[in-house]
Formats: sequence, C-alpha cells, structure tokens
Amino acid sequence: MTSRKRRSLLLAGAAGAFLMVTAPTAEAATYYPVAPGHRVNVRSGPGTSYPIVRVLPEGARVPIHCQTPGTTVSGPYGTSNIWDSIDNGEFISDTYVKTGSDGYVAPRCG
Repeated sequence: MTSRKRRSLLLAGAAGAFLMVTAPTAEAATYYPVAPGHRVNVRSGPGTSYPIVRVLPEGARVPIHCQTPGTTVSGPYGTSNIWDSIDNGEFISDTYVKTGSDGYVAPRCG
C-alpha cells in the first residue's frame, strides 16, 4: 500500500471515529396524546390503589418510558391492565393514552 493510500485510509478512519463519538446515543422520546376531554390521574404505581401524585390537564401529551401490568382499568381506549410510566414514580393507565395499539408499545419496566 502506498503512503498516499494509507494516509487516505487513516483520515477516513479518523473521520469515522469522530462521527461515532459525536453521534447521538439516545433516541428522542415519543409523546402520546391523552384522551381528549379527560383529566387523567397520575399515580405513584401501576394501579388504582396507589396514591394520586398529580392530575394531567386536558390535551396533555406524555412520554412512555416503559410499561407494566397493574390494575385493570376501562377508559376511552378500551379495557387493559397496561400502565405507562411517564416519569420516575409516575404511572397512568394506558387506556387513557392514544398509542395506536392495544398492546405494549414500550419496553417492560424493570
């Protein structure tokens, strides 16, 4: 290999390493709309027996970090035992979130 080719490969390798270092490591969160016309209770765990920590206003949009089974709830989007973790220690019933699916759309909470 000539020194000119070797230098080109080294520069290409350095550029690739630079791109790998600066590339984003996390995907942007997807926000889902809460059912129109509803104020939704946010609870400290995945069920109706957990305390309410706040109430989402009408028109809210929420990220779903993970999902877990809990109390079965009936809401505008059906009946389900899936609960969405929207923040650390904050859960809402998936039946109040328009995800476009009757199943899990995020990883299970660990």
